[in-house]
Amino acid sequence: MRSEARDRLTVISALGVVEILAWGSSFYLPAVLAGPIAADTGWPLAWVVGGLSIGLLVAAIASPRVGIAIHRHGGRPVLASAALLLALGHLVIGLAPSLPVFFAGWLVIGLGMGCGLYDPAFATLGRFYGAEARPAITTLTLWGGFASTVCWPLSAFLVEQVGWRGACLAYAGLHLAVTLPLVLGLIPGVPASAEVDGGERRADAPLAPRERRAFLLMAGVLVLGGTVTTMVSVHLITLLQARGVALAAAVSYGALIGPAQVAARVVEMANKGRHHPLWTLMVAMVLVTLGLTILAAGIPAVAVALVLYGAGNGIYSIARGTVPLALFGADRYPVLVGRLARPGLAAQALAPSLGAVTLTYGGPDTAYVLLAALAFANVGLAAALRGTRP
Repeated sequence: MRSEARDRLTVISALGVVEILAWGSSFYLPAVLAGPIAADTGWPLAWVVGGLSIGLLVAAIASPRVGIAIHRHGGRPVLASAALLLALGHLVIGLAPSLPVFFAGWLVIGLGMGCGLYDPAFATLGRFYGAEARPAITTLTLWGGFASTVCWPLSAFLVEQVGWRGACLAYAGLHLAVTLPLVLGLIPGVPASAEVDGGERRADAPLAPRERRAFLLMAGVLVLGGTVTTMVSVHLITLLQARGVALAAAVSYGALIGPAQVAARVVEMANKGRHHPLWTLMVAMVLVTLGLTILAAGIPAVAVALVLYGAGNGIYSIARGTVPLALFGADRYPVLVGRLARPGLAAQALAPSLGAVTLTYGGPDTAYVLLAALAFANVGLAAALRGTRP
């Protein structure tokens, strides 16, 4: 029993490091590198940041097939492919002589994101541990919560020491020297006898009416959740400054989100699955809504609002992995997680532009109201999901 626990801890820890580097070198990369890239090349900043949107759209397109591949062959080959694709994409970006080549690099990184971010990792754990995967998913999100904490300072250090191109090449090397060996050495493969079984037919079976309703509602939650979290990530500093918060204070307030996410995940881990994942999802949506409503109302409690938002967002990451497992079962989990990832990633890709348009034409007050309204709508979707519980 202890050996099994150690083996599980080893797998989750290896996946945790993989997730830190995958998120830190893709989703969180433009936050540090976009400015230096634009300053060095003269490429418009909006276009440089747009590379991430391209990557997310590619990841959205690839996600359903990624889920099928994990269901059939396990997560190790898919996650290994992610390491290679992310390394290649960073190599292309680091050597890009022009904006079109830079975008081509993000196309490759997008494929790596589709194969290596949370959803493939959740599907991998679901493939390993079946209905018992919930604690593993919760622990993995705790690791992932340190992606920006680790990689933002690392990216800044690399830019200072070797420039943005050198930083991209360094990330390519990290994926080849760290991520790939971790996947190949510590992530178990799926026995050949397990690759083709009755589960294949169950995974391809049509959804029952209850399941179809649950699938659509969960997709809606992911679309609204992805829109809100990405808009906040990209535009939070601008929104706070529009309310008279100085830049240094706005950055300090924003820094509260990360610790709040981690703290909420620790509480969820301590809970040890006593409550159904749908309760976790509901609590997450309510906390996010409370935080954004305080900001939208202009109540002078920015720190409280962002701690509530961060806590909600932290356990939302857990719920998006555990709710589908509870609703649809382990047999179809990798396939359905892959399908569900597509609308959420697409929403994340479009959210920065939606936020920019709202700020430009409606102003910060409209943007605050939009965020609060989307969060309220997600509370409704989470409540409706409870009616689909088997």
